[in-house]
Amino acid sequence: MPFSRLFGKKDKEYIEIETEETVEEFMQQIVELPVAAIIPNRYQPRTVFDASKIEELARTIRIHGVIQPIVVREYEPEKFEIIAGERRFRAVSSLEWDTIPAIVQNLTDDEVASIALIENLQREELTPIEEAKAYQSLLDMQEVTQEALAQRVGKSQSAIANKLRLLRLPEAAQQAVLDKQISERHGRSLLVLETEEKQLDVLAKIIENKWNVKETEQYIQTLLPAEPKPKKAKPKRQAISRDVRIAVNTIKQSITMVKDNGMDLQMEEEESDDYYQITIQIPKQKNK
Repeated sequence: MPFSRLFGKKDKEYIEIETEETVEEFMQQIVELPVAAIIPNRYQPRTVFDASKIEELARTIRIHGVIQPIVVREYEPEKFEIIAGERRFRAVSSLEWDTIPAIVQNLTDDEVASIALIENLQREELTPIEEAKAYQSLLDMQEVTQEALAQRVGKSQSAIANKLRLLRLPEAAQQAVLDKQISERHGRSLLVLETEEKQLDVLAKIIENKWNVKETEQYIQTLLPAEPKPKKAKPKRQAISRDVRIAVNTIKQSITMVKDNGMDLQMEEEESDDYYQITIQIPKQKNK
């Protein structure tokens, strides 16, 4: 039976069965397995389970039984690993039941890891850190690119990359995201700080002061080195033609000759984009 028939986009406690043949086929796959012979999914990305929800599910199972079997694989003779249904398994374990209905599938490690991640992503129950670690695990196991992984799990490549960046945070900061003491955006804002010491110092202030993301980013800006002011570009001197140079030099030579004859001239030069200006001041002779 395909996995889409076993679990959909939500954590349903039922299975849609279309025909009597489907019912018979499905029922033939269900076996009762000893709870003691089952271990949780070693590739389960979710590390935090809400105890109150597990307890609520256990009360439902006590009354109605396990309506949807868990899915497992046999990793050793008579030893089974959960592929899907860990919440049901935990609830049944809390009831101390001896067996649980299950369907045994033959899957590889890669397939188990992919199914566990996709199942949890569809439910949107993973914390950002759990999601990031699951992505990294799949990248390492399957040796695929971020782009290929994004296509497989239905996410954008940038979304995958942003999640993976969180794994560059110190362990304490990752745990704070995991425990929901800070948000994913808080975590990403810490990454602009160049040292782990500064990141942990700001982390403590976020938690102590209950800063939102905007307040956190404003404080971090005060810790960053000031950017140097751009130097004003010197105006470029525009090249002048040979004829203009000859004219200017001729005027200057003439002024020099007049000065050499005892006339005290004052000359000012000014160059613009459109013209070259020379101003000459000739003092009037004093009256005798």
